[in-house]
Amino acid sequence: MLSSQSGSRRATRHLSHLLISGSMALSITLVGMTGAYAAEGDDAVFPLMKRWAQINYQSTGDAQEKGMEGLGKEARALADQYPGNAHVLTWEGIILASWAKARGGLGALDLAKEAKATLEQAITLDPRGDNASAYVTLGALYDKAPGWPVGFGDDEKAGEVLRKGLEISPDGMDTNFYYADYLASEGEDAKALEYAQKALNGPARPNRELADQELKKEIQALITRLK
Repeated sequence: MLSSQSGSRRATRHLSHLLISGSMALSITLVGMTGAYAAEGDDAVFPLMKRWAQINYQSTGDAQEKGMEGLGKEARALADQYPGNAHVLTWEGIILASWAKARGGLGALDLAKEAKATLEQAITLDPRGDNASAYVTLGALYDKAPGWPVGFGDDEKAGEVLRKGLEISPDGMDTNFYYADYLASEGEDAKALEYAQKALNGPARPNRELADQELKKEIQALITRLK
């Protein structure tokens, strides 16, 4: 349970800071997915991933919100079509979280809660899927969302979830960056710098050039701030 001080602090956070920011470029390596059913669903995710990156990094304001809204509706429909596909659900959660960030205000909270539930379902189906992308997004939501009584934000839970992601992908660019960002928000600058530098040296993700480029900018900005 959150302390009253932590809950009060989080309740004052603006919902416009809810994830996912432009740096939320996540690993897409497919792990442990077999069978025609999973493969068919996976193939359908790729166009959404590409458009997500374009909307997330190359648009702002109303255009970004409208783009994410359209993408979110498509992701929901795809998840309805492939309800047992953890890869589809992971990306539905990522897109819904991005839509929440683009919308901002009180209207973002319901989307953030939907993203949270979707990511939890993906993790239940495949805890090690997508190189911990679901853990990264879920942990970031816990870290940035307002706390009780407004939302579900929880510092301790954020750290726990992000560390689980690191166990799965210890060298990942995103797993290390978001844990570094979390540590910085907790005032652990020295430790945050260590993880941020590791993130900067993380391996590139196949077919994620734009995402990697933008994430590295965020990592470098964090390193500069921490030094």
